Amino acid sequence: FDDHPRLHRRRRVVHALAIGQQERGHDVHVTMLLEPGVAEPLIATQLRDHGVLVTAVVLPGRAYLTQLRTLETHLVRFAPDVIHTHGYLPDVLSTLLMPRISAGRLSTVHGFVGNTRRGRLYEWLQCRCYRWIDAVAVSKKLGRDLIQRGVSGNHVHVIANAAVSIENPLSREAARERLGVPADAFSIGWVGRVSREKGLDVLIDALPAIGELHAYLTVLGDGPERARLSERANGLANSTHVSWSGVVADAARLLRAFDVLVISSRTEGTPMTLLEAMGAGVPIVTTSVGGIPDVVSDDEAILVPSEDSAALAAAIRSVHDDPAAAAERARRAAARLAAAFSTEHWLDQYDKLYATIVARSAGGRP
Repeated sequence: FDDHPRLHRRRRVVHALAIGQQERGHDVHVTMLLEPGVAEPLIATQLRDHGVLVTAVVLPGRAYLTQLRTLETHLVRFAPDVIHTHGYLPDVLSTLLMPRISAGRLSTVHGFVGNTRRGRLYEWLQCRCYRWIDAVAVSKKLGRDLIQRGVSGNHVHVIANAAVSIENPLSREAARERLGVPADAFSIGWVGRVSREKGLDVLIDALPAIGELHAYLTVLGDGPERARLSERANGLANSTHVSWSGVVADAARLLRAFDVLVISSRTEGTPMTLLEAMGAGVPIVTTSVGGIPDVVSDDEAILVPSEDSAALAAAIRSVHDDPAAAAERARRAAARLAAAFSTEHWLDQYDKLYATIVARSAGGRP
């Protein structure tokens, strides 16, 4: 773990999984791999407050053999039955330790980006690891991608992310006040890492087509494209105000500030922001990519093709022009969330997979 914005979703999954399994009576330890000089993220305190044992392991950068030995010492001390990793470095290091650590192994795969040569190399290494360990894909689309990348179908399991309850959500009025959104504005929300795969540029290109709505767009997140897209938004001749709020740790509590939550991604797994918006009762406009169509249909949200700013603008306009229909879709989305994406069902699926992996690593013994 580090404090990069793209890891917030992963942390929410780890937070819910660790606390949920702890409450079910399992002995849960969370190990955080940190770079030298990097402070523990907030999730460490949150997990400890719920009785989960958290250990920070500081790994020297690029000293891979030392990293491996440090992690081996830590894992030998804890002697876990199952090692469940999230992310490239934990995946690779723990797989290399398999001959020395008697534990079942699985990884939750949150999605691939591959924007850079280094990123593509890391993804290739991850997929090589999945030849020896079980991989949990968070969407059917991601599961198919893993198989296309050479991972055996016997090692791929699809467990979609669950609806994680939002603690102390703010009211519409309080959330707008905190974000500086005018009380009478048509409020558009966008949450995520400001990078190409999230498609914020497509939403910005859609703004001139909805200029007469005098909307207020709030961007929650940061990333490598922020400076360029901020300049791009400023250069557009439209009356939509764009507010750049940066990374907000408790963004889910603020979702009721929005009249519509827009997901403009080019690629996705099962985005936690989508599930959170469903739980908050916020109307949703989203691209139909990755695992999103497995979660919502046209009955619960407006789905549009990726890379289509005109379709995105038309969908946003539809929410503005027909708020009653938008509210009904939001109601159906909340009902679907409760029925199909409960935390208990999600934990049940992981429990069954853990039991299978433990039995296999023990030579068939339960």
